[in-house]
Amino acid sequence: MCSDTRCLIVLLLVAAVSCSPYRKMQQIRSGQVEMTLSVPEEKPLETEDSEVQIDSIRGTLTDEPIIMNAIRDSETGEMVATDVINASTVTARFRNVAERAGYVSISFDVTVPAAMSDSQWQLKIRPVMRMQEDTLGLDPVFITGEGYRAAQLRGYQRYNAFLASIINDTTDFIRVNQLEIFLKRHFPETYAMKTDSSFVTEPMAENLFGVTQREALEHYRKHVKWKMNERRKGRAGRMFGKYVKDPILEAGIRLDTVMTAAGGDFVYRYVHTFRSRPRLKKVMVSLDGSVYERGECVCHLPFPEELTFYISSLATLVDDTPKYRMIVLERRAYDNTKVLIDFEQGSAQVDTALGDNASELKRVMRCINDVVARTEYALDSLVIIASCSPEGSLAHNRKLSAARSEAVREYIGAYVPQEWRDSLKASSLPENWDQLIRLVANDTVIDEGSKRKIISMTEDMNDPDAVERRFSQMPCYRYMREKIYPKLRSVRFDFHLHRIGMLKDTVHTTELDTTYMAGVQALKELDYKRAVTLLRPYGDYNSALAFMSADYNHSALDVLSRLDDTDPKVCYLKAMVLSRLEQTDEAMKYFELSLAYDPYLEHRANLDPEMSLLVKRRNLSLNQPF
Repeated sequence: MCSDTRCLIVLLLVAAVSCSPYRKMQQIRSGQVEMTLSVPEEKPLETEDSEVQIDSIRGTLTDEPIIMNAIRDSETGEMVATDVINASTVTARFRNVAERAGYVSISFDVTVPAAMSDSQWQLKIRPVMRMQEDTLGLDPVFITGEGYRAAQLRGYQRYNAFLASIINDTTDFIRVNQLEIFLKRHFPETYAMKTDSSFVTEPMAENLFGVTQREALEHYRKHVKWKMNERRKGRAGRMFGKYVKDPILEAGIRLDTVMTAAGGDFVYRYVHTFRSRPRLKKVMVSLDGSVYERGECVCHLPFPEELTFYISSLATLVDDTPKYRMIVLERRAYDNTKVLIDFEQGSAQVDTALGDNASELKRVMRCINDVVARTEYALDSLVIIASCSPEGSLAHNRKLSAARSEAVREYIGAYVPQEWRDSLKASSLPENWDQLIRLVANDTVIDEGSKRKIISMTEDMNDPDAVERRFSQMPCYRYMREKIYPKLRSVRFDFHLHRIGMLKDTVHTTELDTTYMAGVQALKELDYKRAVTLLRPYGDYNSALAFMSADYNHSALDVLSRLDDTDPKVCYLKAMVLSRLEQTDEAMKYFELSLAYDPYLEHRANLDPEMSLLVKRRNLSLNQPF
């Protein structure tokens, strides 16, 4: 062999080795070849007649290449596939993004150089997002070589062939001919039913055959063949793992694309939208990846430098200045409660075993303890007022109510603090006619005519005893005595208090408006529906901000139109909401006004997507020659 031929062979071998998967793997492990992670250009990719849209396309079980890039035809509106992605990347490692309506959308480009792909490989790229204390794995992206996909599909073909070998028709396990001969020889009447489509029940068949159908079928079953088939069914899961080394996933992935033999880098525009969190200011995105060959991981890909997305939220524009409301404090305070205490007829003794007296008296003591616990107040007096029903004479009821009031005062006095006992006062209301009128008017049993008659009788109270006698002549009197009169035998406790250390009768002061501040906190926590509910009545700056955050733009504009235009933030919000409503000229006017008051808002405008058009328009006007 001549020397020239030897040199040619050596050169070919060197070239083959340099292009081999082994050589590529060495370059990947040494870091000479690595994937990159970058933010896309903010300016959208446009052509004269079409709009490029890069989005997720999920893989399917097919041996055809899956194309990732698509262009929308301007005439038909359909997505037309192309075979090259022309996504541009920039070197910036961060991007400002906006939170809107509680959600954040980030986009980044994953670039895999051509030298990192091979027909027998599958690259599994897993984006990882870190926000606050959590690390979240995003849907992975798979880049599959033609040879790798072909091997996957061959595995599925072998497994499908195995499944096809499993017999599902149970008649294949029966010696049909022998069964028919048996029937024809011994049961010709039954054999005649061979072509009869009528249904034969199990008991009837047993009478005809002398055996059950199950016994006959079991006798003529091909047991060996049936057992082999059952074992084959049991091995289905194990055979899948044997034939399909790396299953083709159809769920939980962002993209599974088959790379053809054509050269060129792979670029994928990854878009991810997620629910934001309170006080979330930034998220970091990095990549984790591996190279698979014949279903096994053979190499971990170097991690590219992570990207940082700084999040701007309307919640950062909230005005958290404390809001106070004016209140008037009265030196004297009053409170009361009423209980129903039963007494024996004509008796003034407090009997805790009678009716609900025990629970009613406990309720009174809870009220007293609550008043005692209010350290800002001191008790002036606790007036105990007992009343009776109109039964009996007024003179008798006057004495009885006074006696009952005194009995309750003595009972309560044994349970209150020593310093309170002198403040307990007994009083009485012999017959509570006002309460009687209210109870009758609201009663659902007494007819309307009787109600009007009862109320008219009580207009002249010169002689209460005569009025009560007239009641006794009415058909509803018995009902009144049994259902309404007992409710009039009550005891009311009137607490007369004063504020400790307060000398004036009234003092005007302020206190923190907790409802308003709860609405502000809801804004900060991105709970916009609750913020709108709490802040709506105030009609101020934060109310407008809550409406805008919840995307109630017309309501926000209505509030802003009533606010002071000299406030730079009010002007800025008005410019933003007008921009959302596509009133660009009016929005530009308020944007310029906001910058005149506060030039810093120009930097803020770069963070809000609604303001980007206004910023560009302003920059163009400033750069025009005079």
